[in-house]
Amino acid sequence: MSEQPNLGDCLRNLRKQHGWTLQDVSHLTGVAVSTLSKVENDQMSLTYDKLLQVCSGLGIHVTELLSGASKQPTARTRRSVTAQGNTLRQLTRNYDYYYLATDLVKKRMVPILANARARTLEEFGPLTRHAGEEFLIVLNGEIELHTDQYAPVRLKAGESVYIDSTMGHAYLSVGEGDAEMLCICSGEEPDMEKTLLDINKEEVLEP
Repeated sequence: MSEQPNLGDCLRNLRKQHGWTLQDVSHLTGVAVSTLSKVENDQMSLTYDKLLQVCSGLGIHVTELLSGASKQPTARTRRSVTAQGNTLRQLTRNYDYYYLATDLVKKRMVPILANARARTLEEFGPLTRHAGEEFLIVLNGEIELHTDQYAPVRLKAGESVYIDSTMGHAYLSVGEGDAEMLCICSGEEPDMEKTLLDINKEEVLEP
């Protein structure tokens, strides 16, 4: 008869596989850090409701959490095909965003299709900055990239740029139509997509 896996070991090893701190898990699940710490140190267990709450917050099934104390990460087989049902639109003063693959949670990269609306820094307002890094390629039109560390640079369709997102930046559309871009954002945030959505909440416009 196989030994019942220890919940504390399973939770600790899952955290290490994903690089999460106890604070990260608490933020994602709503369970107090002190409670999570006691579970990992075998000082307490979780009710079934709390166990479901933890698994829901981490985007996993109960069986994945309780699959054992192995330190080897399981192979991931996630896939997301872009469709209207998993694309989230966020219209702001400066950009018309389309967040892609939103059916996948806890992504390490956040793909965003965007149209640049502003054409001057005065119209754009304060430069944007957030955690992580981003890669952007212009699909249609032309943009002018402004940062607080480099001289402005213009990018045409097919040209790209990679920047540290903590650096203030703005993408301005050049020409008559709105420039179309594909941007991939990444970072160490436990839920990067939510972080980006929250940053832009104050500038959201009705579509």
